[in-house]
Amino acid sequence: MKPIRVLVVDDSAVVRQVMLDVLGRSPEIKVIGTASDPIFAMQKMNQEWPDVITLDVEMPRMDGITFLKKIMAEHPTPVVICSSLTEKGAETTMQALSAGAVSIITKPKMGVKQFLTDASNDLVSAVKAAAQANLRRVAMPLVAAKLSADVMLPGGISAMAQTTERIVAIGTSTGGTQALEAILTRLPRVCPGIVIVQHMPEKFTAAFAERLDGLCDLEVREAKNGDRVIPGRALIAPGGRHMLLKRSGAQYIVEVVDGPLVSRHKPSVDVLFRSVAKYAGKNATGIIMTGMGDDGAHGMKEMFDAGAHTIAQDEATCVVFGMPKEAIKLQGVREVLPLENLPRAILIAGRG
Repeated sequence: MKPIRVLVVDDSAVVRQVMLDVLGRSPEIKVIGTASDPIFAMQKMNQEWPDVITLDVEMPRMDGITFLKKIMAEHPTPVVICSSLTEKGAETTMQALSAGAVSIITKPKMGVKQFLTDASNDLVSAVKAAAQANLRRVAMPLVAAKLSADVMLPGGISAMAQTTERIVAIGTSTGGTQALEAILTRLPRVCPGIVIVQHMPEKFTAAFAERLDGLCDLEVREAKNGDRVIPGRALIAPGGRHMLLKRSGAQYIVEVVDGPLVSRHKPSVDVLFRSVAKYAGKNATGIIMTGMGDDGAHGMKEMFDAGAHTIAQDEATCVVFGMPKEAIKLQGVREVLPLENLPRAILIAGRG
C-alpha cells in the first residue's frame, strides 16, 4: 500500500516540526510538506496533492476557513482542523466544520510541543482514518479501554407507560455537525424535545450549540444539569461530560455528569440512549447518524427492546456509515432513512 500523503499547514514553526516528527514515525504516513500559510500550501499542492491536510485556522495572508472553502470547492480533500482550545478558537472551528472540515485536534495555547507529542497516537489515528474515508470521513481519537454504559447507569427498563410527551434522542459523530445543521434548521418551533450527543471536545459544544441556535427556529443550547427537555428545545451534551435523560415527576430533565469514557467517548451515545430506554421507553424515538465506530449501537438496541421507535441514517447520506451500520447489525433499528427524511421523522415522532 502507498503511504498516506499529508500536508501540514500551520503558522507555528514548532507545530510544523512536531507534526512532521510525529506523523513521520508511522510507516503508513508520508508528510509531503509543511506550509506556514495557505498561500505557500497552495504552491506545494500544485506540485503534489495530498491525501489529507492538517490545518490551523488562524494564519497570516489567508485564514484557514477561506482556504478550506477553496479546497472544498475546487478539489475536496479530507481536512483535520488543529485548533486552540479556547472559546474564540471554538467559534472559528465551528465555521470550519460548517465549511467541510471533518474533525478537530485540539492544541493548548501553551506547551504545544509536549501536547502534540503526548497526543501522537490521536494524530496518527486521525490521519489514517481520514485517508480511508470518502472526502470527510475521519474518526475521533479512540483511546483507553472500551467501557460499556454500565459504568454510568445500570440496565433494565423502568420507563413509564406511554404518555403524550415525546422525546427524540440523536447520536452522531464524524460528519454529524453538518448533518445536525441540515436537520435542525428544517424543524419548526413546534417539535418534540430533542437530546443530542455529538462527539466533540470540551468548549466546542457550546460554540456549536450557539451557532445552531442562531440558525434554527427551535431553541438549541448546550445542556446544563437539570435542564428540562421540552417541545421546541434541543439540548446538546457538553464535551467532556455524559448526558442522561431522567424523569422528574411529570417532566423529563437531563443529568450532566462526569465519568469514565464509555465506548471510548465522553459524551457517549450509549449512555444517553440507555437512559432514554430506561426512563422514556416507548415514548421515545432514537436516531443514530453518521459516525465512525459503534458508540450508540448497543444503546439503540436497548431503546428498541424498550419499545422506542429507532431510526438509522442510511449509508448513502452518511459521511461514515460506522455507527448506523453497527446498530443495524445488532437488530436494534426499525427504520433506515436518508438524511433529508429525518426532519419529517422527528415531527411524526412528536405526534406519537
